[in-house]
Amino acid sequence: MKPSYRIAIVDDDDGVRQSLSSLVRSLGHEARTYASAAAFLADEGDAPDCLLTDMQMPQMSGDQLQAELLARGCAFPMIFMTAFPTDALRARVMERGGRAFLVKPVDGEAMLRCIQEAITS
Repeated sequence: MKPSYRIAIVDDDDGVRQSLSSLVRSLGHEARTYASAAAFLADEGDAPDCLLTDMQMPQMSGDQLQAELLARGCAFPMIFMTAFPTDALRARVMERGGRAFLVKPVDGEAMLRCIQEAITS
């Protein structure tokens, strides 16, 4: 039996959260969804094994979330998604340890591949 991992999904778009949650569950993993970075940061449960986050969100962006998590000493893999990619944004999150930087709409197979690589490496 393959292990089950906790995957956190942070996106202000309900449809994106639902579709990514279904994708994660199809792999046999637990999906935890959050409508904002603040909601994720407020969760006092166990840390996820991997984080999927949107970049453009109200109040706190995905790269700001990454900076805050790193300041708190969190070391789990982070995968970033955006509909508005820039080279500077990609460079910033990847230099700080991001595992992937995907452009929305994200291909399901690409996301599955990124999740598997992140949780198994």
